[in-house]
Amino acid sequence: MVDITHKISTLRVATAQAIIKVSKPETIEAIQNDTVPKGNVFAMSKAAGLLGVKKTPDLLPDCHPLPIEYTGIEYTINGLEITVLVTIKTIYKTGVEVEAMHGASIVALNMYDMLKPIDKGIEIHHIKLLDKKGGKSDYTDKFRRDLKAAVIVCSDTISEGKKEDKAGKAIIAKLENCEVDILDYTIIPDEKDIIQEKAIYYQKQGADLIIYTGGTGLSIRDVTPEALKPLLDRNIPGIEEAIRKYGQDRMPYAMLSRSVAGTIKNTLVLALPGSTNGAKESMDAIFPEVLHVFRILKGARHD
Repeated sequence: MVDITHKISTLRVATAQAIIKVSKPETIEAIQNDTVPKGNVFAMSKAAGLLGVKKTPDLLPDCHPLPIEYTGIEYTINGLEITVLVTIKTIYKTGVEVEAMHGASIVALNMYDMLKPIDKGIEIHHIKLLDKKGGKSDYTDKFRRDLKAAVIVCSDTISEGKKEDKAGKAIIAKLENCEVDILDYTIIPDEKDIIQEKAIYYQKQGADLIIYTGGTGLSIRDVTPEALKPLLDRNIPGIEEAIRKYGQDRMPYAMLSRSVAGTIKNTLVLALPGSTNGAKESMDAIFPEVLHVFRILKGARHD
């Protein structure tokens, strides 16, 4: 199956339809009057649809098992046609479109099976997805594609050439994937004064984002939060919480990170862990959704 471990859980909703066409009015009357020999068509078919939704990952090999938190099945009669609507909801990392279509198809097949003794001309039509929401496309900000970022690696060992930087490069790769231009990329030692100088400099250079990686741990040389917090006009705790929650779901030490998020005027400043996985997972936790902040910051520029 496709790897979805990097995704975040959101409310996912999908609605699918199936249309069952009978060949004579008497069939509709038998359904409405509950005189079909095999039983109540709508009730039985709804039960079959509920089972079909739950069994989707058992039958389709690339579908992930997921928590189905709501299934709604509705019927509408229009002449000789019965329209079935199946709506599925979950809070998870992947959508429920296939579950909704599978449920609609099972409802339709069960209706066919129950009605075929009294009607040999039944047809099933238009099994299709009508609507879905809650995935990546719903939460990708489409407003701005002119953002510039400075990426700063805070590390004594990397700045001395004793170790290769991978965390900063992982951050750059994510930014480029989100169509954010790289204004600059630099490596500095874990020195409070230099960390502050870089934030002030890049903010004045017009950087929309300034992203630090490194110096957010608990060693005596980890001073990135202490350097940045006095410079911030406003802290954004929700971003920090999202980063730590995402990391903690993947490894038990993420709670020890002191990631920082806030603004200097209209510039978003982030301080992320220095490990490659920590930096990558932090970016996955908040991008591209965090870019929505620029709808607000760019609407109220500071000179």
